[in-house]
Amino acid sequence: MIKRLRRNFIIVNMAIVTVMLAVILGLVLFFTGSNMERDSVQLLRTASMRPMQHDMRDDAPHKMPPFVFTVYRTPTNEYAAMGSEVIDFSDSDLLSEIFNRAVGAKAETGVLEEYSLRFQISREPMKNAVYFIDISAEKETLRQLTYTCIFIAVISFGVFLIISIILARWTVKPVETAWEQQKQFVADASHELKTPLTVIMTNGEMLLEGNPSPEKRTQFTGNILIMAKQMRGLIESLLELARSDNNSKEEVFAKTDFSSLVSEALLPFEPLYFEKGLELSAEIQENIAVLGDSASLLRLTDILLDNAMKYSYPGTAVRVSLKRQRECCILSVESHGDTLSGADLKNIFKRFYRVDKARSMNHSYGLGLPIAESIVEKHKGKIRAESVSGVNTFRVRLPLA
Repeated sequence: MIKRLRRNFIIVNMAIVTVMLAVILGLVLFFTGSNMERDSVQLLRTASMRPMQHDMRDDAPHKMPPFVFTVYRTPTNEYAAMGSEVIDFSDSDLLSEIFNRAVGAKAETGVLEEYSLRFQISREPMKNAVYFIDISAEKETLRQLTYTCIFIAVISFGVFLIISIILARWTVKPVETAWEQQKQFVADASHELKTPLTVIMTNGEMLLEGNPSPEKRTQFTGNILIMAKQMRGLIESLLELARSDNNSKEEVFAKTDFSSLVSEALLPFEPLYFEKGLELSAEIQENIAVLGDSASLLRLTDILLDNAMKYSYPGTAVRVSLKRQRECCILSVESHGDTLSGADLKNIFKRFYRVDKARSMNHSYGLGLPIAESIVEKHKGKIRAESVSGVNTFRVRLPLA
């Protein structure tokens, strides 16, 4: 899929480039040719409106323009020419041929391609003359310009092709990364769902087979409930992300006492931290209000506290602080655990990413922090992680109400 996407990107880019080059260079050729033709026609018309002058001296009052000559028919039906000697004036057959071809064209002006001449019928009927201008230089200029345009088009096409290949790799990279993450998550989710399903089926079969004792029946039932809750946690996280992506989750933004909300979020975690041998301390400034959805902000706080509880070393302390900072407030959760690498800090907010994949049985699917980031973004805030010498800190910056 990724290769096909890159190929399609390159094809579309090169199609656009080809059309643009064709249009631009075609217009250059068209307007250049049109301007040259207009100039030569104007030169012929100017010459035809003047009396014919046989005097070709430089100081003649009506000297014929360069490359322009006149062919006229004498009263004795002979053909003569004067002006710039771009053809053999002594060849009466040639003069007769171009004169009659021009007159027979039934147009005031035109081109004799085989002779590379443009003609203009004299507007003075009594003169019985045709004015010609040599356009061989004009045709040669257009031919050279055409070769130049083709050369430019080929070079430009090659350059844009290389650029398109580079851009295709750069543009498709996020899609490729997301695709790889999705495939990894599908594999992880399948494994996580397969394990509890196996446990549920095994315990269910043991309940149905034989006549287990009340103690065993209670144990089997408890195992089924534990695995069912684990599956429900994964599914709920997926649904929450889906609703966030589609903006289908109903949120009511109002002025919220963030200080009270964080204090409220800490209460259910105190016994959980105690059971794991962790110390939970808090430093919360009072009367900090933000504009947001209270349920989402409570969910954000729960995710950070749960994340700290899962990845902290036993016997260490987790410190939670909420402070004002100018026009914002900073919620900070600091814990002691494994030091996160630069790559981990960069990827930790990506969906389905887990620093320690072995923690999946601890209800960690790599979805909590992406959900937290989504909540923060909707509240026009920022979230970032720091890790220094085993001290991991998550900071959330939210604008004050």
